[in-house]
Amino acid sequence: MKFTDGYWLLRKQYRPVYAVECGGSRIGEDSLVLYGVSHHINSRSDSVGVPTITVKLTAPRENVIKLSLVHYAGAVYRGPFVEVSCDGSKPVITEEEDTIEFRSGNLRAVVDKRPNSWGIRFYEGDRYLTDTGYRNMASMQDTVTGKSYMLEQLAIDGDECIYGLGERFTPFVRNGQSVDMWQGDGGTASDLAYKNIPFFLSNKGYGVLVDNEGDISYEIASEKVERIQFSAEGERLDYYFIAGSDPMDALTRYCALTGKPALPPAWSFGLWLTTSFTTNYDEATTSSFIEGMKERDIPLHVFHFDCYWMEAYEWCNFKWDPATFPDPAGMLKRYHDKGLHICVWINSYIGQKSPLFDEAAEKGYLIRRADGSIWQSDLWQPGGAVIDFTNPGAVEWYQSKLKVLLDMGVDCFKTDFGERIPVRDVVYYDGSDPVKMHNYYTFLYNKAVFDLLLKERGEGEAVLFARSATAGGQQFPVHWGGDSTATFASMRESLRGGLSLASSGFAFWSHDIGGFEQTASADVYKRWCAFGLLSTHSRLHGSQSYRVPWLFDDEACDVLRYFTKLKCTLMPYLYGQAVRAAEEGRPVMRPMFLAYPEDLAAMYLDKQYMLGDTLLVAPVFKESGDVDYYLPEGTWINVLTGEAECGGRYVHKNLDYFGIPLMAAPNSILAVGNRDDVPDYDYADGVALCLTDFEDGCIAKTFVPDTKGRKVLEVTACRSGSRITVTVKGGKNYTVKLLEKNREYSVAAEGETAVVTLGS
Repeated sequence: MKFTDGYWLLRKQYRPVYAVECGGSRIGEDSLVLYGVSHHINSRSDSVGVPTITVKLTAPRENVIKLSLVHYAGAVYRGPFVEVSCDGSKPVITEEEDTIEFRSGNLRAVVDKRPNSWGIRFYEGDRYLTDTGYRNMASMQDTVTGKSYMLEQLAIDGDECIYGLGERFTPFVRNGQSVDMWQGDGGTASDLAYKNIPFFLSNKGYGVLVDNEGDISYEIASEKVERIQFSAEGERLDYYFIAGSDPMDALTRYCALTGKPALPPAWSFGLWLTTSFTTNYDEATTSSFIEGMKERDIPLHVFHFDCYWMEAYEWCNFKWDPATFPDPAGMLKRYHDKGLHICVWINSYIGQKSPLFDEAAEKGYLIRRADGSIWQSDLWQPGGAVIDFTNPGAVEWYQSKLKVLLDMGVDCFKTDFGERIPVRDVVYYDGSDPVKMHNYYTFLYNKAVFDLLLKERGEGEAVLFARSATAGGQQFPVHWGGDSTATFASMRESLRGGLSLASSGFAFWSHDIGGFEQTASADVYKRWCAFGLLSTHSRLHGSQSYRVPWLFDDEACDVLRYFTKLKCTLMPYLYGQAVRAAEEGRPVMRPMFLAYPEDLAAMYLDKQYMLGDTLLVAPVFKESGDVDYYLPEGTWINVLTGEAECGGRYVHKNLDYFGIPLMAAPNSILAVGNRDDVPDYDYADGVALCLTDFEDGCIAKTFVPDTKGRKVLEVTACRSGSRITVTVKGGKNYTVKLLEKNREYSVAAEGETAVVTLGS
């Protein structure tokens, strides 16, 4: 929210308390407390009646500093708060005549102690990152409403770009935008977001996580154009300042702080097909879809039942509608025998008609009003109530209903909704602040379901298909982009949302291939198939119509088959990238600036992305088939055609439906599997190690995992002159080849070593 009226004036209703001078400090063993007084202190009399902002610095992890800004320390300050992982590191605090330095790892916060010179400057080593200075840190009193707000303002350089703040479908670079952290079911064509993450990332290599799950407001070069401001109602504002050597380093440190993503099962990377939302279906319908895919040789790996697997008005009762599915256990077995995994739709609401409503109400498992009555709404289901996941008994009860489905043969859940959470006149079991719970609720919701899957299916087998999220939600993959429309514009905005979410620490992301609302033209559907199968997770889903390809045109079947099989062959590479994501927090699908932070052109690219370390993808968003994409420096190889393209420039192509820029980066090893029918197989058996263009003296390394995420094959390649020496450890049988077509080379392999001799 904005507090100023232009640069010089405040809006009339606000009375500020600014930190303008360091009025004292206390140095503890592992903390530094500062007293930011609101005007210059000349004498003892000046200290009487002076409002002060107390600032406490701590170091929860190496290269992370937490700052707690407090106006009135006695004010009520309730959670929930972001769950963080501390590493036991201790800060180094050094005081000089004019400064105090608070160091955590390579991150330094330097406090200016001089009169009338309030400020804290942040450095990564000796590299300046940003600062908060005179009249930036403040408490604002609204004299009309009586509300108080805490705010902070950090400097933005003229060429600095800000990213993240969740899955946002507005312009990718956040500069110039006002952003409010408030969960909303707004589709993909508005400024509302399903996934509000109070973390932003700078291309300078630092990130800031605001530890407040309430209605945080950001002004990103939109109120003061040289500052990013974040504010929240109350008397306290906490934030974590996270530094890295580059943006990716800062992002992985953020994930170490808030939780790294779990490794999804390998089968989940295959093609998902759903019933769609409001279509009519029964077992005969779903079986016809499954058989139709088989007859057309389109590999299918997961089948999803959307809302109407349950009886209408009873969402959720967690029971199959007997009129539509009289033998669910038998049906699930029949589908498992076909090699499919099963997903079913759920949410955290209980309609009044559901038999579970009375049971949950009696046990006290539903969110209540202050007068003790149950909060209800007709917005989604008649008399719908909301599970109170702050109650451990409610969590166990909810999980027990889902366990029945797991025992029946369901493999995973689509955890829909989680955004429409009441705020006014509600009380939680644990006394949480209702405003903060509005955004945080989804964390508890998805965690409850994911924890059950971990317990029942085991590590490496748990996976969700979740719509809403908040900070830390990246631990419970996978998330999808929500309700898009069947148009090129919506396909385009969906990618922006995915790149924004990746900039917020989420490693795995999907979207509704073909769009959710309306029915796509065959043109849009086929282009979206290519984009969807070159995302980490791939699902055909819609609202009022089915998404099987033969309903669009015959060529749609060929396109879907082609890209589904392509993705299966890429699984040795893709699953290796997934393993790295789980170990390090690196998003698999990532914006270009994370991969190429020194390339100025990469800062603004939002129509293309890196799929892991090696592959660049540029979806086609135009009916004409035209696509323009940027290649960083070096020689890139088109994986589909073997053609080489020089980087450091934009490239224009016109492509048919089987074409998409899928470019392999220079000096890379792309592991390609020997199966195109399933995503989960022995990746190391018969793997092809495809070399891209190698510069003389360059070394590249990669690995191939098994389907449990264990590294079973390790590869190193090094070029010296006209020879590339490839060393393979742990391989069963493998081949080495060049991706580039029509280039002469020979391979001499002996044991673990293969020598590739390049022709002229």
